[in-house]
Amino acid sequence: MHNNAAVEHRAFLTTEEVLGYLNTTPRTIYRLIRSGELPAVRIGRQWRFRRADLDAWVERQRLGPATTIGNSVTF
Repeated sequence: MHNNAAVEHRAFLTTEEVLGYLNTTPRTIYRLIRSGELPAVRIGRQWRFRRADLDAWVERQRLGPATTIGNSVTF
């Protein structure tokens, strides 16, 4: 397993690093990639993830779905 401090300083993460970072399973990661929900880039046969994209995705999950009422957005 990779050290989380080292992972924090890298722009792109491997699938293995994302598994540790998000504390989830490979099946969940690949399901989220296939659905287009989790942003990832395929390089050859491997997936890479930008840390900034993962952090933004986690924040969206934390906030939950937004709904629009008139001109305002509520969560």
